[in-house]
Amino acid sequence: MEGRKTPLYDRHTAAGGKIVPFAGWLLPVQYSGVIAEHRAVRSACGLFDVSHMGELVLRGADALANVNNLMTNDFSGMADGQARYSPMCYEDGGVVDDLIVYKVSDTVYFIVVNAANKDKDAAWIREHLTGDCTMEDWSDRVAQLALQGPRAEEILRKLTSDIPEKNYSAVLRGTVKGMACMVSRTGYTGEDGFELYCAPADAPALWDALLEAGEPFGLIPCGLGARDTLRLEAAMPLYGPELSPAINPYEAVLGIFVKLEKPDFIGKAALEQARPISRRRVGLKITGRGIAREECPVYDGEKQIGVVTSGTHCPWLGQAVAMAMVDVAYKEPGTVVQVDVRGRKVEAEIVKTPFYKRA
Repeated sequence: MEGRKTPLYDRHTAAGGKIVPFAGWLLPVQYSGVIAEHRAVRSACGLFDVSHMGELVLRGADALANVNNLMTNDFSGMADGQARYSPMCYEDGGVVDDLIVYKVSDTVYFIVVNAANKDKDAAWIREHLTGDCTMEDWSDRVAQLALQGPRAEEILRKLTSDIPEKNYSAVLRGTVKGMACMVSRTGYTGEDGFELYCAPADAPALWDALLEAGEPFGLIPCGLGARDTLRLEAAMPLYGPELSPAINPYEAVLGIFVKLEKPDFIGKAALEQARPISRRRVGLKITGRGIAREECPVYDGEKQIGVVTSGTHCPWLGQAVAMAMVDVAYKEPGTVVQVDVRGRKVEAEIVKTPFYKRA
């Protein structure tokens, strides 16, 4: 297998992680198994290596103006350490990527991007910078661990007092067991949890310290498989299936992150004309027998009305669910449709999302 190794590769192989290629990296798809790992995150806690994610830094007197021009969300009025999610669009309203931006200071913003899009995003941002602003790619200077689940805060408190209180906020210059870390209250699982950014050289010791501190709480290492089933159960979009150059934020039901009242930004003119939309992302509960997967066609009788974007059997809900892009006429919860699963029509029902919401 070819691919880059994260600083935690040796930890994964030593713990019996099943390694697969993903976005140019070699990462564990599972350790004990997707179902056990998924349930651990919902009931206790899981630890993920997400060092493959990209990190870009914008700095300069015009950093905020550039962030606001590049992203559809509004990043004005943020406190240092605050984070906001946003799509980043092309001129035609299609999506370059979805990402999280942290305000470090008035002149520095830290952007976390999807691994597979890192080079594309960096090139797009660099191409569109204006005024006093530079971009640095910090991806090789930062490792990222995600501690996710209802026991995450208790576990982290054993190693640090640098714990952000609010969701989407970070302690920018924290210390976890003596190691310098940015500690962010964010995640991609639908649970409470933290994403820890550290120097690559510190990542193995941080991984070990977290697993040791978390053992009494049921913490286990988790792979990409559970990361995907967890985010799907929480109905969080994935770039590629649910967001792409061909899918705009309104179709992806991310309109709350598009601030048209902002001064001009890339894609604004197209997005002003993008509504009413003719298709949108919906949740499907599979009521027949079968599991709908990406690219399965969705029907109303003989008429194809859309396509599944992601689907799985959710270990926590004990239910097969999917997200799909369908004709807006079918968006109402309770609408009955059929999904073509390997040539067999399986009944499904449009339902409200998220499928799972923590108490």
